[in-house]
Amino acid sequence: MSELESPHLDEQHSANPSQSATLRPSVASDAPIFAVKPERGSLPAAVWGIAGLVVVLLVALLVFAGRKQPAATPNTLQPADAYAASLPLSQLAMSESTNLSGGKLTYLDGHVRNTGDRTVTAATLQVVFQNDEQLAPQIDTVPLSLIRMREPYIDTEPVSADPLKPGDDREFRLIFETVPQNWNTQMPEVRVIHAGLR
Repeated sequence: MSELESPHLDEQHSANPSQSATLRPSVASDAPIFAVKPERGSLPAAVWGIAGLVVVLLVALLVFAGRKQPAATPNTLQPADAYAASLPLSQLAMSESTNLSGGKLTYLDGHVRNTGDRTVTAATLQVVFQNDEQLAPQIDTVPLSLIRMREPYIDTEPVSADPLKPGDDREFRLIFETVPQNWNTQMPEVRVIHAGLR
């Protein structure tokens, strides 16, 4: 068809709409020719984000659940290990002071001697606060802290910082932020229940 005939054909199509419908290909008038088709099976980014968060939370939960829970401080008398008898305690004395926030601190000072043949790198003690009310005593399980220096103030350190060699006699201090309300104010029983050795 020549360029001269094309206007004539267009006029015929506009004059007879039923014919133009049959001659023109059927194309949706509103749809663009090069429209991007949505991918089937793809999920929105928000769904992937939520799924990732759920996976991270599950992994964190499994990690924390798998960790060994620290043993609760026992509130019952524990049996002493074999070397505990080689760490006799002596010269026990108690004192009190107030801290900067107005609370009361209770100190239990004494001497510990290593009468055994091994070096002690740690020790655990139990302190039994009795009462006069026929109730079970309060039992505190604490690590042994040795006095490092006395001037200008008393400073303590763990036994591991300066282990107790055989024959050593050292001063120690235990610090309690709270003591039982019903404590009978008598000297508590202090027992070595465990010794770390090398």
